[in-house]
Amino acid sequence: MSAPTDKNTAAEAPKVSNFLRQIIENDLEKGTYATRRWAGSPGDAAHQAAGQPDPAKIRTRFPPEPNGYLHVGHAKSICLNFGLARDYGGVCHMRFDDTNPEKEDTEYVNSILDAVQWLGFSWDSTFNGQTEHHLYQASDYFDFMYRAAEYLIEAGHAYVDEQTAEEMRANRGDFGKPGVDSPFRTRSPAENLARFREMRDGLHEDGAMVLRAKIDMASPNINMRDPAIYRIRRATHHNTGDKWCIYPMYTYAHPIEDALEQITHSICTLEFEDQRPFYDWLLDRLCEGGLLEQPHPRQYEFARLNLTYVITSKRKLAQLVYDQKVSGWDDPRMPTIVGLRRRGYTPEAIQLFAERIGVTKSDSWIDYSTLEGCLREDLENKAHRGMAVLDPVKLVLTNWGEVFGSDAYLEDCIQPALPHSALAEGQTPPPERVFKIGREVWIEREDFEEVPPKGYKRLFPGNIVRLKGGYVIECTGVGAKDANGRVTEVHAKVIADTKSGTPGADRVKAKAAITWVGVADGVQAEVRLYDRLFKDAQPDAGGKDFLESLNPDSLKVVTAYVEPSLAAARPDEKFQFERFGYFVADRQDHGVGGKAVFNRVTGLKDSWGK
Repeated sequence: MSAPTDKNTAAEAPKVSNFLRQIIENDLEKGTYATRRWAGSPGDAAHQAAGQPDPAKIRTRFPPEPNGYLHVGHAKSICLNFGLARDYGGVCHMRFDDTNPEKEDTEYVNSILDAVQWLGFSWDSTFNGQTEHHLYQASDYFDFMYRAAEYLIEAGHAYVDEQTAEEMRANRGDFGKPGVDSPFRTRSPAENLARFREMRDGLHEDGAMVLRAKIDMASPNINMRDPAIYRIRRATHHNTGDKWCIYPMYTYAHPIEDALEQITHSICTLEFEDQRPFYDWLLDRLCEGGLLEQPHPRQYEFARLNLTYVITSKRKLAQLVYDQKVSGWDDPRMPTIVGLRRRGYTPEAIQLFAERIGVTKSDSWIDYSTLEGCLREDLENKAHRGMAVLDPVKLVLTNWGEVFGSDAYLEDCIQPALPHSALAEGQTPPPERVFKIGREVWIEREDFEEVPPKGYKRLFPGNIVRLKGGYVIECTGVGAKDANGRVTEVHAKVIADTKSGTPGADRVKAKAAITWVGVADGVQAEVRLYDRLFKDAQPDAGGKDFLESLNPDSLKVVTAYVEPSLAAARPDEKFQFERFGYFVADRQDHGVGGKAVFNRVTGLKDSWGK
């Protein structure tokens, strides 16, 4: 059969090696999974013995629980699992671990699917011209999981425990004390099977009993001390409705899902390392019983993403939303994928970040500036340039009418939309932006000083500067102030025949050029100056209340003026506001009611590092 292909065909540039790549390459060299058979429709044990040899060299999976919105840590896992499958001629399955119906919702399912696709990945693959859709959910396998549980009971590997939760917790022991056997541990398989079927049939209350694996209550690994694998939970499931009143535990369901889907490399974060012995124990028992086949999947762990100035706890992120510390899950200050997207991050920047930080087995902290740096690198040659004035004061060129014959005269200024280095080879003509200069323009308040400090090169009485892309001007002083003595108008004279791009452009030397927007064609815009949500690098370190670390300056909203090329922006379109950084037209609010709304994505350079 032909090698699988999908739309995740990233450039075949050499990848930096890591321990996971070494494991996969070793397995491929040894042919560890070469004998797998694949029928293309998991969910029943019969498919294990049918079908053709699996055309996918490896199979990975991304298995989120649909109980919240994905965040930047999940983005690393998405890029890793889908990226490895892509790079080694394999397939990555999109699978929902929907074993906890009380906390799950189709809203989260849809948001997760959207996030994966936005990041540039697909769960579809093509073999011999036929497309397979590898979108699964744990609930697809509830029937098989139940049969597997009955087998474990019949084989003496599981029992129904009727202790209270408090009794089970006390008898489990701790790291210094072995556990105590449950008084129900010695029941016969027949008794346990009868009680388990009573659980299934709804004859007992929630929490009255659980099904436990029978392993070793004295194991030094507490996860092997007869872990619970089924519990009673009367809750309507978003996929199976009210068919079940018992649900498998995640640690039981996950390895079965992997095995039924013929996953070769089950990659998860380090907190699951202590669960790996149970993962192997369960699959070994089911293989012994003929329900599954060897070689079964193997679990491998990597260090989760620890990013400074960020919280990734689902509970704490939900608290930020429900306590209205942020405007929602997609607030541009949130580390959720929907938040990063609204902030202006690109899929390419996030993929670059995931590749750059690498994969290790050691916990470490990645500075937030690394993520921002990847975004700048991606946007540098993509984002069209434009001028904006964020703290406007009016500049009046008092001799404009004298020089050009009319105070109402307007003149076009033309500037490149992209720097020359960003132009595609042979691209002619380069993209341009056109805006008008006239008697009145808006300038930044900080670009004028009535009494300049030492070394100041911008506007002050008697000094000469260039209006970028326009004329050289000479400042003549303050034109007006408000009742508080604040400057509201600056006066200057235009110097004729000095326009940028004309023969006289260098006739008068100016030591500085300042950005501006014409009063005649400038467009008023709401600009949201987003910054880091937390002021501490590790907001919840040492058990402190993370809310105390909230940055009070994480959002400032200003009324600005932007040049007309920016006013024509489409929602989600990115720009570089010259001198200020990268901005994005808000994907929800921009253009609504005719209002232009831009979010600051990041500055031109890292300012927090200082």
